Amino acid sequence: MLQTAKNFLRHSKLISTSVVLLASLSLSILMAFPVHAEDAPHEGESAQILQAFNKQHREDEHAKAITDKDKQRIMFSLGVALITLVMITGGLGIAMGIYGKPVFVAHMIFAALSMTLAVVHAIVGVVWFYPF
Repeated sequence: MLQTAKNFLRHSKLISTSVVLLASLSLSILMAFPVHAEDAPHEGESAQILQAFNKQHREDEHAKAITDKDKQRIMFSLGVALITLVMITGGLGIAMGIYGKPVFVAHMIFAALSMTLAVVHAIVGVVWFYPF
């Protein structure tokens, strides 16, 4: 009987200590510090901050923008490279078909490069110049 009483007291002390620790932890977590009205930013100040941020963002985007003349130069360079690849592919096809040269692998490589560049040229053209 004495042994069960000691075990009960030991467990009750452990439970009460756990309850006190849990209560103090939850109280410290749930306790919020009061915010004074003068600490909160005024509505006009927050609007000014947002306007300044938006202005800075627009200036950064404008500085990164590519001019239409540069876009046309890039498209022209892509077009020149595309026409060159198509002519090489055609020449290899003629050499293979008419003259029987063994250039099938080179012909297929240049055809794949031509198709890839044609798709890139079309996508860039639509993205940059679709709205005209």
